[in-house]
Amino acid sequence: MNYNVDERYNCVVITLKGNVMGGPDGSKLHDSLHELQEAGKTNVVVDLGKVKFMNSSGLGMLISAMTSTRNAGGDLRLANVADRIQSLLVITKLITVFKHFDSVEAAAKSFEEGE
Repeated sequence: MNYNVDERYNCVVITLKGNVMGGPDGSKLHDSLHELQEAGKTNVVVDLGKVKFMNSSGLGMLISAMTSTRNAGGDLRLANVADRIQSLLVITKLITVFKHFDSVEAAAKSFEEGE
């Protein structure tokens, strides 16, 4: 998994690419989130549009990221969730836990609207 961190729309956008399977990549992402939180940046959108595959460890990584972001007073939203990833979220019932949007712009706007 690779990822890019970008600040757009008054929030942080993390674009994940490739296979999301936790492990060392998850630790690296967690460290990046912690640095952002220390800088007061707690509204995060995770763009899943370029994710090819996600396993249970990848889901755990997203849950951990959401939890730490919420504990810091912000939130984590998902954007561009492909059908195969959405199916995984439905099967695990995590679709009710994550706020998800069709685009990064819609997810970012939801922070402004207080959703």
